[in-house]
Amino acid sequence: MIPAKFDYAKASTVDDAVRLLGQGGEDSKVLAGGQSLIPLLRLRLAAPSLLVDVTGVDEMVGVRDDGDAIVIGAATKHADVVSDALVNEFASLVAKATLTVADRQVRHLGTFGGSLAHGDPAGDLPAVAVASGAVFDVAGPGGRRQVAASDFFVDYLTTALGPEDVLVAVRLPKRAGWGTHYEKFNRTAQMWALVGVAAAVRRENGHIAEAAVGLTNMGPVPIRASGVEAALVGESATQGAITAAAARATEGTSPTSDVSASAEYRTHIAGVLTRRAVVAAAGLG
Repeated sequence: MIPAKFDYAKASTVDDAVRLLGQGGEDSKVLAGGQSLIPLLRLRLAAPSLLVDVTGVDEMVGVRDDGDAIVIGAATKHADVVSDALVNEFASLVAKATLTVADRQVRHLGTFGGSLAHGDPAGDLPAVAVASGAVFDVAGPGGRRQVAASDFFVDYLTTALGPEDVLVAVRLPKRAGWGTHYEKFNRTAQMWALVGVAAAVRRENGHIAEAAVGLTNMGPVPIRASGVEAALVGESATQGAITAAAARATEGTSPTSDVSASAEYRTHIAGVLTRRAVVAAAGLG
């Protein structure tokens, strides 16, 4: 299908983007890589009056070191996130999960922040952001603010971003030395995950000192598997301990049934994938 008619404006700075969105009203949308937005436009599931292009905003592109965190610009391409040395050293979970996003072509066009701002619970990066303790830098008509990943995702395809807000960057606490893994199940290559699990583990003297686990597509928003984390911390880093902890993977989840999978199937797969992800993150398999 052909998208509905819309106006186009290119922003030169973050403040410029906020101003343009304000002028365009509630139906304005931010355009970066367009890999989530363009399909919606073509299907006429979205009909914005104005698209504000932020690809020329330097502040929103690239990765930088910020002391105890690294900062990824929202308009940074997936492919650049995957290959970045800082990301691979201090946020390897992000690099591994981003490598599974769609296909090579999409990763060279789509943006890190665009995927997160889209807020699809079947997307790979929201659960990773929650498990990583990410903080979102947001600019709006009232100025700049920071939103924790746990508060950013509000409901299905709904985030804390207002109609005039711009996601500028994502801040990730440094986790050097942590073992990480992203495990997902999809029926065909490049498809959305039926279920995905993001796992990060810090081992100390043969025990699991810290753990973070996020679930993809197990509810309307990404879910932190706090029960699994609590069961892991303090335990020996063994297959048995991880298997027991993974049994708590579906606590607090609300998976849906659709043409791809039933809720019962997703519940079963979540436990299986959680075990696999944590075993790999702990370096046991």
